[in-house]
Amino acid sequence: MMRLPYFRFHAPRTVREAAELLAAAAPGESMLIAGGTDLLPNMKRRQQVPATLVGLRRVDEIRHVANGDGLTIGAGVTLTDLVRDGRVRETYGALWQAAAQVATPHLRNMGTLGGNLCLDTRCNYYDQNYEWRKSIDFCMKKDGRICWVATSSPKCLAVSSTDTAPALLALGARITLVSADATRQISLSDLYRNDGIHYLTRQPNEILTAVHVPRLDGWRSVYWKLRRRGAFDFPVLSVAAAAKMAADGTVEAVRIVLGAVSSRPVEAPEAAAGLIGQRLTDEAIVQAAERAAHPARPMDNTDFQLVWRKRVTKDFVTYALRELRGDDVRERRRSVSRMLL
Repeated sequence: MMRLPYFRFHAPRTVREAAELLAAAAPGESMLIAGGTDLLPNMKRRQQVPATLVGLRRVDEIRHVANGDGLTIGAGVTLTDLVRDGRVRETYGALWQAAAQVATPHLRNMGTLGGNLCLDTRCNYYDQNYEWRKSIDFCMKKDGRICWVATSSPKCLAVSSTDTAPALLALGARITLVSADATRQISLSDLYRNDGIHYLTRQPNEILTAVHVPRLDGWRSVYWKLRRRGAFDFPVLSVAAAAKMAADGTVEAVRIVLGAVSSRPVEAPEAAAGLIGQRLTDEAIVQAAERAAHPARPMDNTDFQLVWRKRVTKDFVTYALRELRGDDVRERRRSVSRMLL
């Protein structure tokens, strides 16, 4: 049985109190915990061993969804509550579909939007118990010097496996970060680095408190996920797409984002640019899918063969764009995503 290491626990009731606890801690000593669905298993495997946890479950101010010029979603909102929110399902389809496909109902009941956005990167050589990792002299991401995915790589190649980040990037979301000294708002895209170890730009003393999704009149968005099983598994490939279509069916604006192919979500601006001013014809979709596959750089650090994962990127972009066009893709989603939404 894997047991948690000893740690101190604080349960603040306000963001301010939580931020002050982080500010008072020594570097690397404290970590935030919301649902704990990612952090606690990591602690059992000794991948992350904070001396102190600052819990956010009692901080009510980050557990609400508010209307405005778009939608402001507290980072403490659970994935289950997000899926049950009619405003999300009707207006921000990609986010709704992404949240609905995270793990299992039990984990969605505990997991939060902020936690999913800050999800630790994953790798076959990293996500093992302590004894297994010790037997290979650990890896670059934790306690070792070598990235076993590519032994000559100067950086860790662990992969981003968050479901909600690609969807929110396609929707043009921004986030709020709060520390004891300041509050700042940045594009969600600026939260991520292409580095398996230092994958977030969020500082250790900052708390992600809210996600701001702009008003998107006339937009449609979708999310597709590849995994071995129809539940529980992390994505080994995901595609989020959002588009605004004119009355005649031509594309006025579009965003395509790939997940689980790099250490951060990967945008495909060339593929999107090629669709502007065009209808989503079969030919246009095939060309866009070809372009979107170019920036995908899957490595041999997760499920399925990397060559196959690279190849099916085009297929999943095709499915997403066909759904945006209005095609009935329910049977295709059942067969490849193993789930009906």
